[in-house]
Amino acid sequence: MAMITFNGSPIHTIGSLPKLGSAAPDFIVTKTDLSEIHLSNYHGREIILNIFPSLDTPTCATVMRKFNEVAAKYQDVLILCVSEDLPFAQQRFCSAEHLQNVQPVSVFRHPDFGQRYGVSIIDGPLAGLLSRAVIVINKQGKITYTEQVPEITAEPDYKSMISALNPG
Repeated sequence: MAMITFNGSPIHTIGSLPKLGSAAPDFIVTKTDLSEIHLSNYHGREIILNIFPSLDTPTCATVMRKFNEVAAKYQDVLILCVSEDLPFAQQRFCSAEHLQNVQPVSVFRHPDFGQRYGVSIIDGPLAGLLSRAVIVINKQGKITYTEQVPEITAEPDYKSMISALNPG
């Protein structure tokens, strides 16, 4: 269990992020067209998981925009933006913001994602949503970077995440 804060008040996640060097747990998520994808569909590709509570918050919206910029610079990296938001809301947000470089995906059908990655919030006002976290998975399916953002209203450490990407 990880202790994080929401506006300075302690809240907890169901577990901890996967360990560096471990195999990334497979998962199923739902795309904005309601089709489903598995992590295993993308073996051989470097992936960033941008995990967050909801697009309906200012920080989450800002982070999505910044990840879209990162995706434009690192076009060989797949950035999956993972939340509990319904795919319809994700599609509306990305269309309104002109975000075309990231892939929003929902766990609304697959709550086991939050359990497998240790990011489901289990108490406080955000219970049932995902915490803010970033995970980098290399082409071999191994975890090369994790960040559980300690204050859910704060942005992740983009510089450290980018430095974890494979330069080749």
